[in-house]
Amino acid sequence: MKTAVGAGILLSSLAYLLFAVHDAMIKLLVESTTVWQILFCRSIAILLGCYILGGRSLARDTITSPALRPMMLRSLFLLAAWLCFFNAARHLPLADLTTLYFAAPIAAILLAIPILGEKVPLSSWIAVITGFIGVVIASNPTGLATGWPIYLALVAAVCWAIATTLLRTTSQSASSMVQMAMTNVFFLVLTTPMALMTWTMPSGATQILLLAVGFIGGIGQLSFFEALRRAPISVIAPLEYTALIWAFALGYIIWQDVPSANVWAGAVLIAGAGLIILFAQRRRMPAQDLER
Repeated sequence: MKTAVGAGILLSSLAYLLFAVHDAMIKLLVESTTVWQILFCRSIAILLGCYILGGRSLARDTITSPALRPMMLRSLFLLAAWLCFFNAARHLPLADLTTLYFAAPIAAILLAIPILGEKVPLSSWIAVITGFIGVVIASNPTGLATGWPIYLALVAAVCWAIATTLLRTTSQSASSMVQMAMTNVFFLVLTTPMALMTWTMPSGATQILLLAVGFIGGIGQLSFFEALRRAPISVIAPLEYTALIWAFALGYIIWQDVPSANVWAGAVLIAGAGLIILFAQRRRMPAQDLER
């Protein structure tokens, strides 16, 4: 048990690092490529990787999997989250958008109680609150105004939390490779019409970046799915805050953005949230061993 949860923590941390790299590459791509085209190419690249690793039996396992309908529902919520997030990003300052969207880990833990029946330990609540305070300090949101972009960002956070919760419900009945295949088949179906309508021929460098997005995104998905097979959402969700730290680092490396003092203060709190989870889990391990 302790080995599984520890592996889940490491895999989720890796996944959030890869997702941050993935988002940075998308930020570079959207300057010349539509979001629909990026999602379309990304899904094709991930499906090719699934076929190479899973072989011919993957299609049969995917079609006959009992998780087919739940994964279809999850894909709809995930697509809704991305569409709401990108549309809100057009109208909200990045600091406000980031703060609102990082309500997702709190929503995920709240949903895990009635849907999954998880007992959320006090350490997870402390970690979530600590991480959210860190995000608020780092983002330094000022002058939040009411309006539909605010609601879109909140809807995006809730949709992502629901998608994460649904993934946990299917993680024990289908392999990670099958879940990845399902998710990206649904995404391919949903994004193809708009991708074809807005298609522009990418340059050589853009084509390489599109392949890289699929590769990084695929490994990130696999790590995230495997993490949810090993650890409860109450442990995984607070670690999502670490993505903001990676985003700051990538912003400096790629765009030479220098974080201000409030960003560093927030980053310390965010890192502290992850440490709370790690130390709390280590303290629970002896008790779990005795129960066994």
